[in-house]
Amino acid sequence: MKSVIQHNVFRNLSLFLLFWAMATMVWSQDSLTHTNMASYFEEARKFRNQDKIDLALKKLDQAASEAEKNENVKALIDTYHELAILYLKLDKESDTQFYWDRASVLLKDVAYPYGDAIHKYVEAILLYRSDQNFQALFMLNEAKQLNNDRNFFNNILLAEAHVYLSLEKYESAIKNFNSLVVNTDVREPNYLSTRAYMGLAKLYFKTENFDESVKNAESALKLANTYGFAKESKEANQLLSSLYERLGLYDKALVNTKNLRIINDSIFNVEKLKTEVRTADIIRDNQKTDIIRQQETKIEELTESQNRSEITAILTSAFLTIISLLAVSLYRNNQIKLKTNDLLQTKNKELQTARDGAVQAMEAKTNFLSTVSHELRTPLYAVTGLTHLLLEENPAEHQKEHLKALKFSGDYLLNFINDILHINKIDANKVEPLNMEFNLKKVINEVIDSLNQSAKANNTKIILEYDKSIPNRLFSDPLKLSQIFMNLIGNSIKFTKNGEVTVIAKLKNKEEDTARLYFEIKDNGIGISKEKQQSIFEGFEQGSIQINREYGGTGLGLTIVKSLLKLFNSQIELKSTLGEGSSFFFEIEVKSIDGVAEEQDIAFEITKQDYTFKGLHILIVEDNKINQVITKKMLSKKDITCDIASNGEDAVVMAKENTYDAILMDIHMPGISGEEATIQIRKFDQQTPIIALTAISLDDSLESFYAAGCNDVVTKPFKPEIFYQKIGENIFDKKIKNAAS
Repeated sequence: MKSVIQHNVFRNLSLFLLFWAMATMVWSQDSLTHTNMASYFEEARKFRNQDKIDLALKKLDQAASEAEKNENVKALIDTYHELAILYLKLDKESDTQFYWDRASVLLKDVAYPYGDAIHKYVEAILLYRSDQNFQALFMLNEAKQLNNDRNFFNNILLAEAHVYLSLEKYESAIKNFNSLVVNTDVREPNYLSTRAYMGLAKLYFKTENFDESVKNAESALKLANTYGFAKESKEANQLLSSLYERLGLYDKALVNTKNLRIINDSIFNVEKLKTEVRTADIIRDNQKTDIIRQQETKIEELTESQNRSEITAILTSAFLTIISLLAVSLYRNNQIKLKTNDLLQTKNKELQTARDGAVQAMEAKTNFLSTVSHELRTPLYAVTGLTHLLLEENPAEHQKEHLKALKFSGDYLLNFINDILHINKIDANKVEPLNMEFNLKKVINEVIDSLNQSAKANNTKIILEYDKSIPNRLFSDPLKLSQIFMNLIGNSIKFTKNGEVTVIAKLKNKEEDTARLYFEIKDNGIGISKEKQQSIFEGFEQGSIQINREYGGTGLGLTIVKSLLKLFNSQIELKSTLGEGSSFFFEIEVKSIDGVAEEQDIAFEITKQDYTFKGLHILIVEDNKINQVITKKMLSKKDITCDIASNGEDAVVMAKENTYDAILMDIHMPGISGEEATIQIRKFDQQTPIIALTAISLDDSLESFYAAGCNDVVTKPFKPEIFYQKIGENIFDKKIKNAAS
């Protein structure tokens, strides 16, 4: 009898201590992913946007149960992330942290880029809510690098806009909000538009542009009421009530105030709030209880199978002693952590101040390069454009030589500017790797074909040694690989005369769907001395002043290669002997699948096609008078007539009152920008091709041009053949596609 009582005491004490230990550690539990559970997440997202939080919570609870039953770790991570975002909407940040922590644990044991991206996104929102804005922007940018899903990208844009608004970077915030007003999201386009209108309304209210604030708030309210976005409807009514009161429109303010009172005093909303809070607490507590219950079940199973002897009692006593010591140790560690956290917070504030200063310095550098690039490209457009026009007008033979020299100088200066900007764009994390299917051999052959003329000029032969075991269907970024090969092969040709340049591509190993590839570009040219090999990858380095004078160039090609390879988590290596030649080599990992690659690779050169332009009528939107004359003259060469708008406001009016075959839209203009003008035109005209014709800068994002509604982008200065080709493609090819559909 004594033995049984002793056993029960030990058992109950064991359960109590284990329960307490699990309660202290439950904060660090984790999450899953999303395979065949899309319907749960879609319905939960729909309910969340309509502020039906209790229904959204129930859907996600079902998703969690399904994921656990199927042992689907990735789906469980996705469920925890969706729950974290949902609790953010309820302003329960501690519960958000609970699910974020559970996801953290699971992410440590599984390779899941999408889950990592959402994880960083949730962390960025938490940082933003704690006024750590620069860290939030950094984390959003990290998340953006990990996934290119359209809906995820749009939510990143929305989050960035709110951070910019908090930092009073109004131009950046307006740019993001405007690109979301007319978004093409496949999952929640109307909700994103509503949030974007609401963001613009708050921004203009903050900057005391009350008329614009009213216009955007009314648009947000209309969408919110149409699609049942209850929370956004309440926000819009609150803001409009304040706005109309400031503007002296008291009747309108009263209408919104009454709407707000109905929403706030509604019994349905009071009961709804109670239901949501109750459901949220039940689901969270059930999650925690399940963890404890699982542990208790294991303990009971072990206890029932034990031999009820004195030895078992002694072992149990020893076990309880160890657990007690561990519990005490955990408690003491927690107390130490609390004290340490105070010190860490102080240090973190100091580090944050220093980091904010560094970020501001980087932004100043970026803005300087952006401004300089735009200011240089604009006059360069005049130089190259006028040179092209003069060469087209049958100049005298003695003039041709001077004009060709002028054209060469303009092209050289443009390439120099492009190289500097490209390096800084990579350093500023403004270049993102793509992930698309391509044929590697085709990419390398296109680069070699484009460089054959230079090789012939040096009497140098290019040899390709391609491993036939390399899979045909690879997934990575063929454009950036083309840039790497272009710079490395071009560099070898440049310093090799009467010799050979060998391009080697080998499959080093392949495990499941991951292939590791080895590349080497070697030549028997002039070689590089040992003392110069350490600095050859730094900007503007070419080995010596004599080499620079003899061979020319900026010395930026290898720097670009080094920067681009960082995007592939790789690095360039070099072996060289002076007077005997050089060998550049690197390795990268790519995804691969069996089969023959589809012929959908992006061609290295534009495929030229003849178009008949006569009779076309085009709108030129350009604020620079010289550029207006040059562009108009280039169009008239092809029998194209045109109208000219000197700013964005005129462009919108002229596009509404006239019919054009295409619009050439400058982006940087006084007044409203080309992006804003495009957004306004797309509200009444979805068909007319709009080509962004701009001196693109470091801050410009091609993604934002397309999001605004542009069909294509041509950067100034440009090659005339590319200019005409783009016009033809967007007018004639688009008509053929529309007729076929």
